[in-house]
Amino acid sequence: MSRRFAWLSGSGVVGLSAQAQADGWNMPLGVTDISREIYSLHMIIFWICVVIGLVVFGVMFYSLFRYRRSRHPKAANFHEHTTVEVIWTTLPLLILVGMAVPATATLKSMYDASDAELDVMVTGQQWRWRYEYLGEEVAFTSSLSTPRAQIRGEEERGETYLLDVDNPLVLPINRKVRFLFTSDDVIHSWWVPDLAVKQDTVPGFVNENWVRINEPGIYRGQCAELCGLDHGFMPVVVHAMEEAAFDAWLAERRDEAAQEALGVDRDWALEELMARGEEVYGAICISCHQAEGQGMPPTFPALAGNPRLLDDLEWQLSTVINGVSGTAMPAFRSTLNPVELAAVVTFTRNAWGNDTGDVVQPSQVAERLAR
Repeated sequence: MSRRFAWLSGSGVVGLSAQAQADGWNMPLGVTDISREIYSLHMIIFWICVVIGLVVFGVMFYSLFRYRRSRHPKAANFHEHTTVEVIWTTLPLLILVGMAVPATATLKSMYDASDAELDVMVTGQQWRWRYEYLGEEVAFTSSLSTPRAQIRGEEERGETYLLDVDNPLVLPINRKVRFLFTSDDVIHSWWVPDLAVKQDTVPGFVNENWVRINEPGIYRGQCAELCGLDHGFMPVVVHAMEEAAFDAWLAERRDEAAQEALGVDRDWALEELMARGEEVYGAICISCHQAEGQGMPPTFPALAGNPRLLDDLEWQLSTVINGVSGTAMPAFRSTLNPVELAAVVTFTRNAWGNDTGDVVQPSQVAERLAR
C-alpha cells in the first residue's frame, strides 16, 4: 500500500476490506504500485461514502422519529439557519477536495509512461491479441487455448476455463513496460485487473499505458469491450518473470524468429507444412471456420469441399493475405509471417478430404508480400 494512505492500515477497516477482497466481493489489490494506490483510494472513498450515508440517513430517521406527527401535530414555522447552510455547503466541498488531491496524484502517475525500459505494441484482432516487442524483433499472436470439447460441454471445465492462451505475454518484474495499444478491426479493450491496466484498442489510433510488476506470476484478464461474435473467447494472460529469466526467454524468442526468417528461403516438405499449418489453423482460423473446416455459413464459409478454394489457389492466397473488404475475413499479412501463411494455406488445401496435393512455399508468399 502506498505511504500516502498508510494511515488507513491501522484501522479495522482494512481487515474488513481484505476479507471482502478474499471473498471476491471487492476489486483486487493487484501486484503493482499503481494498483495498490487505486485500491487504497477505492477503500478510502468507499468508507467516506459509508460514513456520509450513515450520518445522512441517521439524521433523517432520527428526524422522522423525533418529530413525527403523533408527537408534534403542529408543524414548526422557520425560514433559514445561516450556520447550518454554511456547514452543509462547506463540509461537502472539503470532502471533495480531500478526495480529489490523492486521486489526482494517482492519475498523474497512471498517465506517466516516460522512461520505460521495454516497449510492447498490443494489437487487438478478432478474436486474439498480437504482441510485438519493439526493437527486439519478437512478435507473436496470443489466442484462446481452451479445448473446444470443454466449450461444447463434453469435458470438465477447470478454474481457468476460457482464460488460457497458447502464447501468454511475457514481461519482466521490476521494469517499467510501456504499452502501445491499437486494433486491426474493431474496438477491443485489454484488461488485466491485477495489473490495474484497462485500455481500449481503437482502429487507427494508438493509446498508451504502462506497468511495473512487483511479483512474478500468472495474471489473467479478458477483452472488456463487446467486440463481436467470439468476444467471450478473447482472454489475456500475462506471465511475469524474474528479470534474468525474462532476458533468457527474450533471447530464445529472438533466435526462433531468426530461424523462422531463414525458413523462408528453403523448400518445405508437405508434411512439415501440414504440421505447422494445423497449429496456425487451430490458433487463428478455428473460431470462425470450425475444427473440421465446416464453417458457419453464410458469415464464415466452409473450407472443406469448398469448390472456389479447391479450384483457385491464387484466389485463396489473396484472400488470406489481403482479406476481403466488406466481409468478416481480415487480412493476415501483418498477423502471420510467410512460413505461417504458406503453412495454413497448404493445410486447408489438403485437410478434411480436400487433398489437392498443392504445396505453397514460404518463398512464394514472401514474394507476394513484397509486391
